[in-house]
Amino acid sequence: MKKREVLEYAAHFYDDEQMLELEHAIDYATTCHAGQKRKSGEPYITHPLAVAYNLIDWGMDIDTVLAGVLHDTVEDTDATLEVVETMFGRDVAFLVDGVTKVSQARAGMRDLGSYLPQTRDNLSKLLIAVGQDVRVIIIKLADRLHNMSTLQHMPVDKQQKIGRETIEVFAPMADRLGMGRVRMEMEELAFSYLDPHEFKHLQGLMRKRLGRSTRKLGLVRTEVEHRLAQDKFEFEINGRVKSIYSLHKKLKKVDGNIDDIYDLMALRVIVQSKEDCYRVLGILHGMYQPMIARIKDYIAVPKPNGYQSLHTTVITPSKQIVEFQIRTHEMHEYAERGLAASFHYHEQKSTKDYTKKKRGNGGLPAELQWITQMQEVAARLRDGEDISEDQLAIDLFGNRIFVYSPKGDIYNLPEGAYPLDFAYLVHSDIGKHAYSFKVNGNIHAFDKPLGNGDVVEVVTRKLPQAKKAWLDLVMTTHAKSKLRMQLKQLGLIEGISHAAAIIRDKASRKSTK
Repeated sequence: MKKREVLEYAAHFYDDEQMLELEHAIDYATTCHAGQKRKSGEPYITHPLAVAYNLIDWGMDIDTVLAGVLHDTVEDTDATLEVVETMFGRDVAFLVDGVTKVSQARAGMRDLGSYLPQTRDNLSKLLIAVGQDVRVIIIKLADRLHNMSTLQHMPVDKQQKIGRETIEVFAPMADRLGMGRVRMEMEELAFSYLDPHEFKHLQGLMRKRLGRSTRKLGLVRTEVEHRLAQDKFEFEINGRVKSIYSLHKKLKKVDGNIDDIYDLMALRVIVQSKEDCYRVLGILHGMYQPMIARIKDYIAVPKPNGYQSLHTTVITPSKQIVEFQIRTHEMHEYAERGLAASFHYHEQKSTKDYTKKKRGNGGLPAELQWITQMQEVAARLRDGEDISEDQLAIDLFGNRIFVYSPKGDIYNLPEGAYPLDFAYLVHSDIGKHAYSFKVNGNIHAFDKPLGNGDVVEVVTRKLPQAKKAWLDLVMTTHAKSKLRMQLKQLGLIEGISHAAAIIRDKASRKSTK
């Protein structure tokens, strides 16, 4: 990647003043990294330039792109955060500092174990970086994506470590941000290094299958294009091939039988409006026999990461099974780039604006509520609160579900969350006064986890109901913290935990030495 390529691409999106800032940042980073080489032998500056290019491609604001160019200067050169702030402003320095913290956290991850870094301190740094400004993680994803594309130059043991870390930490984070294309690229590259034999085997298997079905699928595509044109739709149709890693995961669910996988190749129909999506669905079901159990409406009920689309699988007269995905241009943009798609080039925003962007009912959309929750947890960590490693893992990396209030408000919770987690997320007073729960109209036990799509009603009483036993009936940091605070106020638990007392005692002894 060269300076000229980055500037030429950026010129399509940024104004003259922003372009001058970008050129200045590139020149400064080039000077800082002078003499440094990548493992490939290329000048080091090619890496931050590639990171910046990715960020431009994802539609990020100019401050994020500048931070992408400068992201390694403080960690790997003599540059200081103070100089970066003087030259490029507080926001850029803030982002560079955040990326540096994530890099330090990553460097300290000794062994990922089955899923996550086990060092609480490092996970805390990662969490704090996410909580303060989610753009930090987007820069880190751009950084990781380029590093994965050049992984062939690293020793095999490093390839394995970086590949596993990518598939277990960074790809799930991309998924949480709705960045489907980035997640898929990361998983594909990581899998090719983690299990090269299986990767090549599945590649060959996929080639054979696609070779047989591509021509038939082309005929179906032509039929659909003709019909939609007749009905005066404005539309695009393109093909989507399942990724090798997705195929690998799916085969595990169907005992390795590829004949049970119907979406190796799908047709994607992109239309102008939500109403058009449903009209196209009706037309497809009129043309072909739908497989009823495989109709999924992710427009009415989006996936927890914000993904929206209609999915249907049909059987053609020639007995070919074809999956269709139907979405609007806006939905497609979000499916590809996720949260990054909601950042706009020419809008001046402060860090607070990014992380607390208002939409709809006056708060973050449901798929991004976890960002606010991360900010809460990060603030508690900065205040010295003791939060367990397992708890951080749940909040940061756990799968998410959507649940609804009886009024239709959407709430985003970790998978496995209990009714009390919902009650405390709605409001701490509702949690405190919760007497019983109804889920989908039926009485629901306190110790029974909620499911995706549940409608949850909290039945309250005037007097506080909170009790010590509830500590085993909540799983989110938010609910645990609010509940503990209430129990202390009610005199039901001591004001300070034994572990916290030991930590504070040690700290006070050190300060008196």
